[in-house]
Amino acid sequence: MDTSNETLTDFFLLGLFPELQYVSILITSILLTYIIAFMGNIILILLIWVDSRLHTPMYILLSHLSLIDLALISTTVPKMVINYFSGKKTISRLGCGTQMFFFFALGGGECLLLTLMSYDRYVAICNPLRYPIIMNTGVCLQMALVSWGGGALNSLINTIYTMHFPFCDSREIHHFFCEMPAVLKLSCEDTSLYETVVSIICIVFVLLPLGLIIASYVLIFLTVLRINSSEGRKKALTTCSSHLAVVSLYYGPAMIIYMTPHSFHTSEQDEILSIINTIFTPMLNPLIYSLRNKEVLTALRKVMNRHILR
Repeated sequence: MDTSNETLTDFFLLGLFPELQYVSILITSILLTYIIAFMGNIILILLIWVDSRLHTPMYILLSHLSLIDLALISTTVPKMVINYFSGKKTISRLGCGTQMFFFFALGGGECLLLTLMSYDRYVAICNPLRYPIIMNTGVCLQMALVSWGGGALNSLINTIYTMHFPFCDSREIHHFFCEMPAVLKLSCEDTSLYETVVSIICIVFVLLPLGLIIASYVLIFLTVLRINSSEGRKKALTTCSSHLAVVSLYYGPAMIIYMTPHSFHTSEQDEILSIINTIFTPMLNPLIYSLRNKEVLTALRKVMNRHILR
């Protein structure tokens, strides 16, 4: 390892599975996944922006979800790919703190946004007559601001506190980005109390939102069962199934990483779960929402006919 340009405050990101023989294939695959995720989310945001029929609360919130996913995957993948192909594994203390802040701000924001999106579906299906009044443009924008602001505030506090700890001589982070649990392992001080506090915070940002999502969908399914029309039931369930798929993809790995004792899973298992959570989920989200959504597919065909096939 080249140490000529390193400082005592630099960290070393060991990257994805450093012992893996064919890691270059994995990195190349992740880069292709990043490109697909980037293009997919950009296309979905542009479709929602240019098609007036998609200027509804559900799609406005969906555009913010795509924006968060776009930023989330861009927080980790470019640095990982650059480090691998350049052969340099260092990241400055400031760079590490910045990456940690954006990762947790966006992750926390996504938790809040998914919860608010489930509330939007609850109002649309359980109170359809009051939906335009309850979910007006002002409320929709306030929901988006709460998601971005809540995630940023929580992340700012945790990042500052995490980075204030003194770190020992070994600054090798067993991860492909500056994830909070991986960085805390390098501290010379006992961080068990703080890790307990982080677990409590995760309850607020993971379990509580998940509980609200589950409660919303229990009420939705009870309402759907009372719908006489089979076509109406199918339409309501199709609308909700996309959101449930995204919730499962996001919350599953997050709960294992941040809400179970670190001794229960290895660094390699954490990396696999992080890949699912931060790389594959942002790629799959636009596909889930577009392939199962007639309005999005119609908007896509309309744009293609107007600008490409004319």
